[in-house]
Order: sequence, then C-alpha cells, then structure tokens
Amino acid sequence: MASFTELVENSNHHPQEKINIETVNNIEITSSSSSAAAPAAPASSSSRYENQKRRDWNTFGQYLRNHRPPLTLSRCSGAHVLEFLRYLDQFGKTKVHTPMCPFYGHPNPPAPCPCPLKQAWGSLDALVGRLRAAYEENGGKPETNPFGARAVRLYLREVRDLQSKARGVSYEKKKKRKRPPPPPPPQQQLPLSSPPLSAKTAHYM
Repeated sequence: MASFTELVENSNHHPQEKINIETVNNIEITSSSSSAAAPAAPASSSSRYENQKRRDWNTFGQYLRNHRPPLTLSRCSGAHVLEFLRYLDQFGKTKVHTPMCPFYGHPNPPAPCPCPLKQAWGSLDALVGRLRAAYEENGGKPETNPFGARAVRLYLREVRDLQSKARGVSYEKKKKRKRPPPPPPPQQQLPLSSPPLSAKTAHYM
C-alpha cells in the first residue's frame, strides 16, 4: 500500500500546496533529553513501521508549515488534525458512494460512477496511530497529544460507519472463537469380575 508521503509527492492536485518532504529537517517541539542523547539507529535496522512513521511525521510537519497562517506543533490541536485528515482525502483511492448513487452499499459495483475517491478508514486509522506515537516519541506529552483528541476519535468512527454503509463493507472485528477445552484423559476401568471360563479351558485346569 502506498504511503501518504508517496501519494502527496506524486499528486498534482494542488501544486502550490505540494508537500516536499526533503525540505523538512525537524518539527518545532521540545525534544526530551533522552531522545536527544540517543544515537540514531542505522537505517538498515529500522523496521518498515518506523520508516513509515518517520515519513508521516515529516509530512504532517510540512503540512503545518504550509498552513495559512503557519502553525507550530505546540499550537496544534485536534481541529488541525481533522483538517489534515480531510486534506488527505484528495489523494485517496477508495471509492465512497453517495446515498443517491445506485451502487450505494454495493461492495462490488458493476460499473463506474462519479462518486468521490477518499482515504479508506483503515488507512486513516493506522496513520493517526503512527502520528500519535511519533508525537510522544518527539517529546510531546500524552495529555496534550492532538492525535488522541476526542474529536479525532469521533471523526474516525464517523468515517468508518459512513464508509461501511456506502461501500457495503463491514469493519466489525471478527470475534475469536474460543477453543473448546481438551477432553479429559480416559480413565482405566478395572473389570468388576473375571470372565467365566469356557468348558474347554476348564478341562485342562
């Protein structure tokens, strides 16, 4: 799945607002002493998740710089996070049908329609999770984390519900089936009495 950074860089929707990640060096936020003193991990050892989180963090930082008026991260709120998420919809690739569309609620529409393309709920939910972690890793306090604001959680829930109805796709998590307990080991039962001797066997005794 293409990252948000790649989608933004490859888009020509708004060239005047095009985000250039290479121009971002850092974000205006007070870094903790522990993170400042820690040596940078080699790029080869960084996981895909860590690389994606860093790119998303830089993308959001550049978005704040291009904001009118420009914003610093310390002044960023949940409302600005919502603006960022709605801004990303222009780079989305998920067809979300409107209630007037004949394919509303159809998971596999048989023909094209003019309904808009948006970011899928799952992509937005994962993005917010990465940015929420990156905020605190870069010195932000959990109690002031704008990515964990109640308004952001409600927005993601609304997007999930709307897209599930429009696309006919259920986002409910499947409940794990409980494994049945193993059957008890069979108990060895002793015979109550010896079997009767046959007439042939009794003759030789």
